[in-house]
Formats: sequence, structure tokens, C-alpha cells
Amino acid sequence: MAILSGLEPKKVFEYFEKLSSVPHGSGNTKQISDLCVGFAKELGLAYRQDDANNVVIWKPASPGYEDAPTVILQGHIDMVCAKEPGCGKDMAVEGLDLKTDGEWVWADQTSLGGDNCIAVAMALAVLADDTLPHPPLEAVFTTEEETGMDGAQALDCSDLKGRLLLNLDSEEEGVFTVSCAGGMRVDCLLPGTLEAVENASGFAVTLSGLQGGHSGQDIGKGRGSANPLMVRTLFTAMERISGLRLTDIRGGRFDNVICPQNEARISVPADRANDFQAFIREFDAVLKNEYAGCDTGVSLTCAPASVERAWTAQATSDALHTLLALPQGVQAMSTDFPGMVQTSLNLGLISLEEDGLHFSFSLRSSIASQKEMLFQRLRAIVEYGGGTVSQRSSYPGWQYVRDSAARERLLTVYRDLSGQEGVIMGTHGGLECGLFIEKIPGLDAISFGPELHDVHSPRERLNVPSTARTYALVCEFLKRSNAQGA
Repeated sequence: MAILSGLEPKKVFEYFEKLSSVPHGSGNTKQISDLCVGFAKELGLAYRQDDANNVVIWKPASPGYEDAPTVILQGHIDMVCAKEPGCGKDMAVEGLDLKTDGEWVWADQTSLGGDNCIAVAMALAVLADDTLPHPPLEAVFTTEEETGMDGAQALDCSDLKGRLLLNLDSEEEGVFTVSCAGGMRVDCLLPGTLEAVENASGFAVTLSGLQGGHSGQDIGKGRGSANPLMVRTLFTAMERISGLRLTDIRGGRFDNVICPQNEARISVPADRANDFQAFIREFDAVLKNEYAGCDTGVSLTCAPASVERAWTAQATSDALHTLLALPQGVQAMSTDFPGMVQTSLNLGLISLEEDGLHFSFSLRSSIASQKEMLFQRLRAIVEYGGGTVSQRSSYPGWQYVRDSAARERLLTVYRDLSGQEGVIMGTHGGLECGLFIEKIPGLDAISFGPELHDVHSPRERLNVPSTARTYALVCEFLKRSNAQGA
């Protein structure tokens, strides 16, 4: 029996459950892309699937709407695959284990992928509803949004007729997003080699219990990031205990996720083992005090561990000095939208490999020049420390357009349905709207969606009543999209 069969809108949650039944993490989207193609075939609709696994589905207008402007319904089919420590699910090959209490939907021990398969499910439900009056529709499902928007980058938009795009990738009901940050992924390497360790005590150091979260939506909430905090921990320990050597450090799975846990291995001179253990206890108390307001579960521990090879003490010092100097978190706030982060960066990944220390950042800014400034700053620090920096991907921001007839019509429909005024906002998160606006001259775009909490984490959950209201908003907007603008 389907887990979500009792939820409304029935068709929306039916499609969402089917989409959730197959793996669809970023870089692993062929199966869900084929599933979307299968839906198009079942509905007898024209479609296109490209080499990047993007899917476009066309549906002709309802009678009387043939001359109405074409509307693009857009979302992405890839998700961030996050799971609880100890969860045995292989998200590369298994679908999600959905749960619901009727009010919320979540996945057992893993992220839900409501970001952004709920958009795909709503678009498919619209396409499947032959009783809904609507203009010509183009449903555009993209891939690799979470890892740099490579799907949207690769998409050929030359056959798209729509000049109005409804992006259903926002996460706060009643908030209509009209601009977003541009972004960049940056990969760094500090070269180094491991050497034999003698007359030393080894320790495994674990920093855990942090909330983590989305590096765009949550970066301004003051949450701790395990990667820079582990760097700070080891740097502080090194200042106290001469001869500390780094043998391993690992944290994060995605550069656009605030890292919740980091594990490192170090060695110290054998006669300083007790001093190191005492330091860890002291610094655990420091972190608990600093993050008492937002990360109450933070925990810093160490345990004896075998260590055979490590970087030299000098190489360790050079690396930790470089890493500690790197910026992290909010760098500037917006003046156009008070309270919104304008520029930030997130050290999402770090790992020590045979060739050296690898680490990756997600950079964001709604001001293109500040995004480039952050890249310069990273390059200056890392190159000065003897490392290399490369840019993996870059996507444009979405600049606020003050006059938008479509936005005003959507706000009117929202007011009529909810009795409330919609909120116009920008977002520090990345949206594909900027790319589509670059590719389609004259495109008007707006982003909205149902209530989603704690995306990109195992705590992710989707509100059921909010989904119903958002779907009703989409349907009513389409109904009012006839040629007369009624």
C-alpha cells in the first residue's frame, strides 16, 4: 500500500511517492529522468530528454486558451542525499522510505528530496489533469541543480515558447522569490605527503552534533560548521602542544551543505598524550558555550588511535595556518532586502588524500563582483600557502525586476485564495531562474513553493496542507491565464 495514498492533493502525492521510489541524488539522475519520460508517454504528451538527463514535456492549451501565453513549470529532479549516522541505506541504489503523520511528510533517517521533487510532482499532476483549464504548458525538469546547476547550463532552450516561468523551488509558503544569489564552486589543494611516525601517540578526534543545513538558506542562522571548527580546534591544540602532526581530516559530503560532522586523526609526542586529552575536554566546553543558542548538541571528543603516517609538524603548521585564515559564513548583508544575506561562502568538504589536503567551497552573492572578490580572496590565501585553486562551476544571479505583470497577477491570485498579502523577497539560495533568463530573452520568472523545513538534511520535511494550498495556487493562476487575462 502506498504510504502517501491518503494525502491530498492525491495526484501530487502519488507522483511524489513514485519519484521517491528511485534513487535521484545529484549525478545519479538517469533513472528518475527515465521515469519522467515514462509519465509523459503514459499521458500521450510530447517530450524531449537530453544527454544531461533534463526532460521537457509539452501539453497543448485547453479549449479557449490556445492564444494565451505559454507558461513554463520548472523544477529539478536531483536531490542532496543526506542520512543519519549509522543509516544503512545506500541512496545510490535505493529509493526513500517515506513517512507521514498526515501533517508532514519525511523520509526515515534520510533527506526527503522535497527540494525539489515536490515541484516535479505538482507539474506532473497539472499535466495529468484534463479537467483543468490552462494555457500551453512546458514542464521543464532539470538535473544537477544541487551541484552547480549543470543541467540548466546544458539545456537547449531554443524550442521553448514560454516567456513566463513558474519556478517551484522555494520553501516558504506565501513568500514569492524575485531574485537570488549567483554561485560558484571552488576546489582547493594544499599538496603534501605522509611520512612515518615514531615515538608518538595517535588520537581520533570527532566533532559532531551540529545541525548543519543549507549553505544558502541557513548560512545566516549562526550554525556551526564542523570543517572550520575542526581546523580551529587543531590549530589551537597545535599552539599548546608542539609537535602535533596531522594524519587525516574528513568532513562533509556536499560543498553546499553546512558540514555537521568532522573526523580527524593526529599524532602528538608520546609524553604529551595526557595534555592533548585535557585540551580536548577544555575545548569541548568552549564550543558548547559558544553554540549554546543554536547547536546545543555540539560535541568534541577524542580517543586513542593507531597512527603510522602523518604530515610533518611543519607541514601541519603551514596547512592549519592557511586553513584558519580562510573566510567562512556570512560576508555581507543585502541593502535591497533587509535581513537577507548578500554574500557568503561555505567550506563544505575537506579530506586528506595521498597527494595532499583537498577542500571545497560554495560561494554565493547576489552581487557578481563580490562573488568574484571571494574567489580572489580564496585564491590569494591558498596560493600564498603553497596550494592551488580551481573553479568547478559558476552560475549567474537573478537580478530583481521591479515591474512584472505576471508577478502582480500571481500575488492577486494568492490574495484571493488565502486572504493574505504575499511577501516579495530575494533569496541567498541559488535558483535556476538566472540561467533561464540568460537563455530566454524577455523571460519573466517568479519562484515559490510549499513549506519545506531543514532541506539537505535528514530532518527535511514537507508540509502537507501547504502543498495543497500551493498546488491550488498554481492551478488557479493557470485558470486565469487565458488570452483576455481574466
